[in-house]
Amino acid sequence: MADPVATEHASTGTRFTRWLGIVTLVGVVWLVAFGLLASPEDVVQRSSVRMLYIHVPSAWLAYLAFIMSAVGSLAYLWKRTRSLTWDRVAGASAEIGVLFMAITLVSGSMWGRLTWGDYWVWDARLTSTAFLFITFVGYLAVRGLGGSPDQRARRSAVVALLGVAEIPLVHFSVKLWRSVHQEASVANPDGDVKMNGMMLFTLFVGIIAFTLMYVWLLLHRQRILAMEDTMAERGLDLAIAERRTDAANAVTPPAPKPNPGTTAPSEKEPV
Repeated sequence: MADPVATEHASTGTRFTRWLGIVTLVGVVWLVAFGLLASPEDVVQRSSVRMLYIHVPSAWLAYLAFIMSAVGSLAYLWKRTRSLTWDRVAGASAEIGVLFMAITLVSGSMWGRLTWGDYWVWDARLTSTAFLFITFVGYLAVRGLGGSPDQRARRSAVVALLGVAEIPLVHFSVKLWRSVHQEASVANPDGDVKMNGMMLFTLFVGIIAFTLMYVWLLLHRQRILAMEDTMAERGLDLAIAERRTDAANAVTPPAPKPNPGTTAPSEKEPV
């Protein structure tokens, strides 16, 4: 029979997350329509420039997710804000970041094949991005090593704080080393944006839509992690209760049963 408490709290959705999901879906549809139809082709890259509307927002979302994972880890390590809620936020955010960093690498490889002629080159930006991806895959592996929730939170927090330090290296790798990857087209220090107005608008739509998607995914995933922790605690409580019952039975053995082959002596009737 299903647990009524677990059944009652089985859903991770609320009115806010439902409306957020609708707005996110509208933003994604808007991005697809503008990216494929309204946005013009590039003079040099032609239609392949449309990969920009997936590649850049995915990279932005991965950065945001990894930074939020580090923030949650730091909040857990700080005694004043120590709570497993922050650890779950860090873990959920890292999972989302790994997913969208993978999308960044795949879309970048496809774009590179169309513009450079190769799916992969050992470029500073590509190599550092792949290393960042592997670092947070390792973070997720560390979270799954077992142990108590507090042990999981402490060891994974250290990895998240070390991993997030790689983001500035990835971002500035184009300037630090000779790279075939183009420099920033929007967020550049010269302030000279050399992009068509519709292309720039579509890119901003993609960044906003992907950011809303991140918030929606984060809310749901951290609630799922909270449910998993609750179920694990209940399983541990049941296991402890069973061990206590076994120990009590071992201390107080049951009364011996009479042998069916013998009969108790009867008292003699007085003469």
